Parts: sequence; C-alpha cells; structure tokens
Amino acid sequence: MKTWTDTFRNKRVLVTGDTGFKGSWLSYWLSHLGAEVYGFALPPERDYDHYNTLGLADRIHHRDGDVRDLSAILDFIEEARPEFVFHLAAQPLVRHSYNEPKLTFDTNIGGTVNVLDAIRHTPGVKVLVTITSDKCYLNKEWCWGYRENDELGGKDPYSASKAAAELVYLAYQESFFRDRTHLGAASVRAGNVIGGGDWSADRIVPDCIRALRAKRPIELRNPRATRPWQHVLEPLSGYLLLASRLYEDPVQFRGSYNFGPESRGMHTVEDVARALIKVWGEGEIRVTRRENDPPEAGLLHLNCDKAHHTLGWYPRWGFEKTVEQTARWYKSVSEGADAESVTRRQIIEYMEG
Repeated sequence: MKTWTDTFRNKRVLVTGDTGFKGSWLSYWLSHLGAEVYGFALPPERDYDHYNTLGLADRIHHRDGDVRDLSAILDFIEEARPEFVFHLAAQPLVRHSYNEPKLTFDTNIGGTVNVLDAIRHTPGVKVLVTITSDKCYLNKEWCWGYRENDELGGKDPYSASKAAAELVYLAYQESFFRDRTHLGAASVRAGNVIGGGDWSADRIVPDCIRALRAKRPIELRNPRATRPWQHVLEPLSGYLLLASRLYEDPVQFRGSYNFGPESRGMHTVEDVARALIKVWGEGEIRVTRRENDPPEAGLLHLNCDKAHHTLGWYPRWGFEKTVEQTARWYKSVSEGADAESVTRRQIIEYMEG
C-alpha cells in the first residue's frame, strides 16, 4: 500500500533555502525518497555547514541565488519545472533581525512575494508549502497554545516579518490561487527546531556545542525561557505529509497548519543545555546577562490539533529523544563520523519509528 513517502518518487521538487539548516535536512530527505530536488539559495557560509558535509551539491540541482531577485527565481523555476515547491529561504535569526531589520524585511516579506509571484506565473506547480514560524503569532505570553486562527503580529523585526509573510501568503491564496483547483497551497508554522548540523550564531544548541567542543562553560542569557523544542525531522515530516495530502486533494487541505511538540515538550533553555551536557559527558553552565541584550519571549507554544485531526500527524520523538539525537549527531561528527551517514541513519530511524 502506498504511503505519503511514495508521493515524491521521481517528482521534481524545488526547495528555496536548501543551503540552510532546515532546508538541507529537507532536501536530503526528499532526495532519499527518490525526488529530483532543485535548490535555490545563497551559498553556504561555512565549509562545515550541513549542506556541504552532506555532499548535497552532488545529490541535487542547486543554484546560488537570492529570493530578493525575482528574475533569478523566475528563470530557475522555468528551468526546474517543479511540481512541488517548499519555500524556506529566509533570514531566520531573531537577534540578527535587530542588527539588520531591512535585510530581514526584504528577505522574509519581499522574498516570499517573489516566490509566490513566480508560482503565479508557473501553471505546472501542483503543491506550494510556505514555511514561516511560530513567531508569526502576536505573543501574549499566555499559557495555552496558539491556534492557526489566532492574531498575527510581532514586536521585533523577525516576528513582524514572519507575520507579514503569512499575510502575503493569504493574499496570494485568496487573489490568485483559489481558482487554481489543481494547486494545493498552504502555510506552515513550527516551533523551536533543533538537530545536528546547525551552526548558526545565537542559537542555543550550536552555542552549547561550540562551548562543549572548546571545553568552555555554556553561557545562558535567559535560562528560564521556555520553548517548544522539537527535532528538525518532526516539522519536516509534517511539511512532507501535508504536501502529499495537497497533491492528492489540492482544495480540501489548503490553509495554515501548526507543527510542534506535545505540551510536555515545553522545556527551558537550561533544560536543553543540561540534557546536552549529559549526553556529551561533561560541561558546565554559566548565566551571563548583558544590559544591551534585546528582549526575548518568555513563553510561546503551538496548538497542533488541526494537524493531528486533519492530517493524522503527531510528533514521534519526545524531548529526551530529541536532545539525545541532536547531541549524538554533533558528538559523532566531532569524533570523525561521516555527517551524511549520521544524517541518513537518523532519518531512517525516524521513519521506521
């Protein structure tokens, strides 16, 4: 019997942002499933970025490009002729958005406009999944999860840009895609994602791993901040499942979806650091607060009932498994293991689980 994993075999799939953390995991997974993957993104920043250590340049058709350049996107889509499009390209860092607000808005809003406008002129696209963030919701610091119809908004450039990207998606859906009954379009919002291969600055796991590798104390700015931690494979499985459903029925499954852990997946930043230290085998924590640090949200998590009931999607790995798999990826690679082999094993273990 066919499953959603069979949907992508021999299909042409475009991933914007394929050189990024989530994009490289998604591109590799799609390639593993037999898809012909086309990637469009800025070149990777470091030799040891996940994209490079996976050898993705030899597995997929990648073109260096900027989503702020509409003509470049149009040219590449015309060449790739994708049936599926996953739009992940973004400026993904909250703290960096304070330093580069215009870049953040131009990329996250203008880039989304460009990708969706290119699809407007590409009738062969059958599925569009636009990835934003849980931070698209106006954070009211309440204790229950945000639902897909809750208020959008943001008090920092990153969050505001993601809320605006959602409005861009909705405008294109209602104005241009609604009458294209062969096109299934959706936007997706995920919580804090961790996993091997992320080397971004000002993210808890990469910062912890850099400290552990250098045998320095892990410095935490806000140890009691609570986040909905999930392994990168969790939301990606949701995006793939949703894309498969949209391919089968473009109209029924349109809309917006949250993908996050169950409520017991909520843990503090300090919980993550201590769990990483446990797997690593050594390390210590130091709390360091600086006066000029930008504000950070204290509590934000998602209600995923729609994904549960409409798609039959549920997370597979709890908090302990998530942190263990993340730490073991970094530790294995640090000890000389092949990053591509470690990544493939974790994907296979997730699928079999």
